[in-house]
Amino acid sequence: MTLDILHGSGGLRAVKVLSNGKRRFDPVEKDRLIDAAMKPGVSVARLALAHGVNANQLRNWVKLRRNRQFLSGPTPDAVTVVAGQETSVFVPVVAASPIARQSDMPARPSSAGMRLMASLPNGVRLELEDVDERPFAR
Repeated sequence: MTLDILHGSGGLRAVKVLSNGKRRFDPVEKDRLIDAAMKPGVSVARLALAHGVNANQLRNWVKLRRNRQFLSGPTPDAVTVVAGQETSVFVPVVAASPIARQSDMPARPSSAGMRLMASLPNGVRLELEDVDERPFAR
């Protein structure tokens, strides 16, 4: 039986039913269902309903898969291509020296600020000036 994942050609095939009613599913079909649920824009609830699985169960499988992928460390999937360039999902952070104040700028009584700049792989650029390097008081 070929499982049409996105359109729900029937329930997920149970290979074993335990005495307490819990079902064990065909691992290949289950993996395909989890892969489909992880695609952007897919309704997990609709997908689960179409395949006879509880939506919370499918969400749990997706969560377990993501945790397993995260714990196994960076994979080739952790590298994406943006505008023809291969970029990592990790953003480098660089500490900068304090900002030199010009003589016409009024001095503040607080300590010298720092400039924080971050350029993300998707092209977003964030710049903060006069960042206080002291930790926030709790």
